[in-house]
Formats: sequence, C-alpha cells, structure tokens
Amino acid sequence: MLSGISLQNVALFLAVGSLSVAADPADFKRGNTCSFPTNDGLVSITPNEQNGGWAMNTNQQCTSGNYCPYACPSGQLMAQWDTSATSYTYPESQYGGLHCNDDGTVSKPFSNKGYCYDGKGTVKVNNNAGSDVAFCQTVLPGNEAMLIPTNIGSGSTETIAVPGTEYWAQTAAHYYINPPGVSTSDACAWGTSSNTYGNWAPYVAGANMDGSQNTFVKIGWNPVYLSAYSNTKPNFGIRITCDDESKCNGLQCEIDPSNGVNSVNASSSQTGSGSAKYCVVTAEQGSTAKIEVFRV
Repeated sequence: MLSGISLQNVALFLAVGSLSVAADPADFKRGNTCSFPTNDGLVSITPNEQNGGWAMNTNQQCTSGNYCPYACPSGQLMAQWDTSATSYTYPESQYGGLHCNDDGTVSKPFSNKGYCYDGKGTVKVNNNAGSDVAFCQTVLPGNEAMLIPTNIGSGSTETIAVPGTEYWAQTAAHYYINPPGVSTSDACAWGTSSNTYGNWAPYVAGANMDGSQNTFVKIGWNPVYLSAYSNTKPNFGIRITCDDESKCNGLQCEIDPSNGVNSVNASSSQTGSGSAKYCVVTAEQGSTAKIEVFRV
C-alpha cells in the first residue's frame, strides 16, 4: 500500500534530516517593506521582531520583489505561492506566500483564492501526555523552519493540516513534535542545541494525501536530536492509531523511548538520514489516523 505515496517528499524530508535551512537575509532584495496582514485571520509569527508576523526569520523583513510566507490557523494550509514555482527545488522552494510589491503593498499570486484553506482533516493529534504539546509545522514553500504553531492541550485532540495533491509541488506537511510542557512560542522558533525543542525536538512527523485519497502518516526520530542527544531518552513517546484499524496499513507504528533512543516499534520500520528510524501508516480513503502523544 506504500507505493504511489507522495512519500517522495516525506522521504526527502527524512533523507536530509530536518530541512530547516533558513535563508540568508542577504539573499533578499532591499527596498520597501510590506506589512503583515493583521486582520485576515492569519497567525502572526513573532510580530515584535523584524519579520513583523510573517513566517520568516526573526531578523528578516518582507521586502519588495519577494514572496513572504505566512502561517495559517491549525488544520489549515497556505493557499498562496509563486505560480511559476512548481517543483521542490531551491530557490523556488522559498517562494511561498504573498508578493511584496514595489510600492509596499502585497498581492495574491492566485487572485481567486483566499489566504488559507482547510486541509484534508484526516490526521488528528491526541494528547495524553499530561501537559500541552507543541506541534511546529515547517514553512513550505518558505525557509522550512518550524515556525507554524499548533498547541495541543493536555487531554485534548486537535486536527493538523494535511495537504492533498493540490498543494504546492504535491508536498507533504512536516512537523516537529516537542516535549510536553514546552510552549509554542518557545518550540516553534529557531533555537539552539542547548534545548531539546524546536529544531532539536526528539521527533518529527509528516502527512499528505494522494490522488486516491489515501492518507500517509509518518513518525520518526529527528536526526538532529540524535546527533546532539544520542544518550538522552525523551520523557514522552508517540504512536499512530486508527479508529478503524481494518482501514489502516502499517500498524503497529510507535516510538517508545523506554526501549532506547532511535528505537521504533513497527510492523515495518525504515531508516532515514543520520540513521534515524521511522515508520509510516496508510489510512485508506474515508478513514482517519491519530498521532497519540504519551508520557513514559
């Protein structure tokens, strides 16, 4: 059932580890700056920094001649990007969001679309860890830093964004899963290796739907975490569950760090960049999957 997955982009995410390579601000043209749309239902990212709310580096402004990505509410996806950027290649992969015009105004590349739209709704997060958990989605197209926040409250369930084939270059959504108790403001920002959150979160996840409406959900160890904390067991684990297991292929798919760092309990585990282990579950058309977060 794993053939035909748009798992090439999930695999690419794993193959390079964490594709959170922030663009050098010098790569962007200087000129007029464009303000973040504050009254359009978007999620503002560090509004008091130079990025001013855009889903960009904190020290990076939205300047004329460039595309400026933004964050959408949980479960939704950005609907705007450079219409000529159609493949997952650099620098085209940076050209997400609204276009900043020479006069300091912004325009939609797709004038007939809104800013955000609902994802497929086929993956939820169930938080049984006893504290809030931050899922941080990477900005793609954009700088691929983990800036888009979803807070899953203790004991609650939230829908995360799952793109279909209509999304940019048919790419998947990628998430960093942070330790319970770390806020989205701390976790969904570029940090340092001194903390096991953000780019150094223990686990990553990916999700997308193919043309046959099968949803593919991946959970795995973050290779960046493994390189910095190979001897440190996280205090929480994750697993994929399905309400109707008969419609899910790839179960069991679980990471329980009690079994050791980089261990995966799975019917079929795989290895990505940095020898990081992961597993994938396919939820068939009409079914949903959950990523459960639990304490160990």
